[in-house]
Amino acid sequence: MELTPESEEQRLRENHRKRLARLAADKRKIFAMDPESALDAVLEHPMNTALVHSMAEEDFLFLINDIGHHDALEILSLASNRQWEYILDVDGWHRDRMQLDSVAYWMNLMHRADPGRFIQWSTTEKYDILEYFINQKAWIVVREPDEDPGDIGDGFFSCDDVFYIRFADDAFASFEDEDDREEIEEFVYTMIRRIADEDHGAYQMMLLRAASVIPGECEEEAYRFRNVRLAEKGFLPFDEAVGVYAPVKPSSIRKKHRIRETQDISGDFSMPVPVNHRAMLDHDTLFGRAIASPLLEANMDDVQIEFASLCNRIIAADQRPMREKESLRDMVRKACGYLEIGIQRLAGTKHPPGMEHAAAIIRDHSLEDIFRTGYALVLELQRRAARWKKQGWFTRNQLALSFWGERLVGHIGGLLLKHPKYFDNYRNGLLYREFSCMADLRSAKKALDEAAVMDSLFSSMDIDTRTFPEDRFVTASNCLLTLWAKSRLEEKQPAGPEPIPVETFRAFYRTLWEPADDTRRIREAAKTDFLEWLANRSGREAPDVSQSASEYLENLFAIIENELAGVAEENIDYRYVEIFLLKP
Repeated sequence: MELTPESEEQRLRENHRKRLARLAADKRKIFAMDPESALDAVLEHPMNTALVHSMAEEDFLFLINDIGHHDALEILSLASNRQWEYILDVDGWHRDRMQLDSVAYWMNLMHRADPGRFIQWSTTEKYDILEYFINQKAWIVVREPDEDPGDIGDGFFSCDDVFYIRFADDAFASFEDEDDREEIEEFVYTMIRRIADEDHGAYQMMLLRAASVIPGECEEEAYRFRNVRLAEKGFLPFDEAVGVYAPVKPSSIRKKHRIRETQDISGDFSMPVPVNHRAMLDHDTLFGRAIASPLLEANMDDVQIEFASLCNRIIAADQRPMREKESLRDMVRKACGYLEIGIQRLAGTKHPPGMEHAAAIIRDHSLEDIFRTGYALVLELQRRAARWKKQGWFTRNQLALSFWGERLVGHIGGLLLKHPKYFDNYRNGLLYREFSCMADLRSAKKALDEAAVMDSLFSSMDIDTRTFPEDRFVTASNCLLTLWAKSRLEEKQPAGPEPIPVETFRAFYRTLWEPADDTRRIREAAKTDFLEWLANRSGREAPDVSQSASEYLENLFAIIENELAGVAEENIDYRYVEIFLLKP
C-alpha cells in the first residue's frame, strides 16, 4: 500500500514523538543516577547531543555541577548555545552586577569544550559581554602609522601591529589559586589570537568597540536582556520576585483559564520540561500526592513547568544561589509546605483535603496564588507577633523576649525572623525550618497565644521588675513559681521573685508531692492552690485563669515533674534548680 504525503508526514511526526519520549525517559533515569554513572550514561547514549539539548537549562546546570565542571567538559561540548547562555546568565551575575571573573571562568571551560563553536558564538551572539570584559580588564591602544611600537609601553601585545592590548596586573587577582589564574590568563590571550586568526575584520571591530564601551550603559543593557531570558523561567529581578510573598486572600484569587484541554496523556515532548524539581518532591506531602492524581495527568508537563517556575521565583526572591541539588531540595520543600497550607486554606477543611480535591485546586488555580494564600497565614501570624512584642507588658518593663523561656521564645522568635520559620527544635535536625503544614501554623499560634495570655496576667499582678536579681536568669516560669512559693512561706505578698534560701524552700518543696507508681507527681491540691494564688494576685476569677492559661500552666507543672520528681528534699541544690530561684 502506497503511503500518501499526509500519512507519511503523520508517520514521521509519530516517530519523532516516540524518539522524544525515549529521550525524556532516559533523561529522568540519568538525573536519578550518581554523577559518575550519569556522565557515562550521557556520553554512551546513542543520541547524546539530542539528549543534552532536550534537558531544561536548570537541569543541565545541576548535572554539570554534580559531575564537576572539568569532568563535564565533554557534556559541555554537547550543550546548545541556549544552555551556554543560561550558565552565564545564572553564574555570571550577582544581583544587578556582572561578575567578570565568573564569566571568564565559564568562558574558559566553554572554549576548552569546543573552541571553534565558542569563538563563533562569543563574537556573534555574546559580543557585548566579550567587549565589556575586555574594556574592564585591559587597556587598548591604537598605534598611529608614524608611531614607533616601542613608544607604546611595556606589557602590550598585538596581533596585527595596529591594536595593542595589555591586561591589568590585577585583572585576574581574584583567582586565589595561581594555576587557575595562569589558566585564565592563557585562555584570554589564546581567545583573542584565535579571533584575529579566524576573522581579522571581526577582531578589529571587536577591539574598536571595546575601546569605546560606556560601561554603565553596556552592563545595564546586558542586565536587561538577561532578565528577560530568565523571567521566562521564573527568575525575576529581586524587586519583582519578592511579589511571590505578597499575601492574598482566597476570595481575591481567580480561577486560572485552562488554555488547552487534551485527552492525550502520552505527553508533549516538544519543549524541555524541568525534571529535578518534581524528582525532589516528597510524595508524602499533600502537593506530592496531589500531582500524582489522574486528574492532572493530561497536563502534567504544564504543572511541572509551573512548579519549577514557582521555585525559581522563590530562589530569586530569597537571593540564594542554587548550585547544588541539596539547595534545590530545600527550596522544593519550602514551596511544597506553603502550597499545602494554601491548598488546605482554599479547600476550607479542618484537615488536609483528599488527593482528588487537592488536585482539583491545583488544576483550577495558579501555583503562585496557592503559595501566596498559604504564606499569607504565616505573614498574618508574624504581624500579630510583632504587634504583641511591641505593646506587651514585658516590653514596657524592658524585659527581653527570653523572659518567656526556650519553648515560647523558639516559636515566637521564629515568627519574628525576616522570613518566618517554624521552631522545630532539632526534631528533624534543624532548629528552625520552613512551615510545612497547617499543624505547624497551629503550633506556632498556640505558643503565641500562651505568651499573650500570660503577658496579660503579668500586667495585672503588680510585679516590680526592678527587684529581679541581676545575677540570675529570670523567666516567666521561675518568676511565677518563686513568687508563689514565697507567698506560701511568708505572710506578705512579695513584690518580686527574690531567691529563696534552700533551707526555707525545703518546707515548701515537701508539700508539692504525692507518690505515683514508681515515682511521684505534683499534688492536685498544690495545682489548685497555685491557680487560686495566681487568680488572687492578678485580680481575676480562677475559672477564667484556668481556661485561658491552661496550656501554659499544665506545661509549667510538667516541667517541675520532669526536673525535680526524682530529687529528694535533702538533695536540693540551689545551683542546679532553674525552675525556682534559690540561694544558699
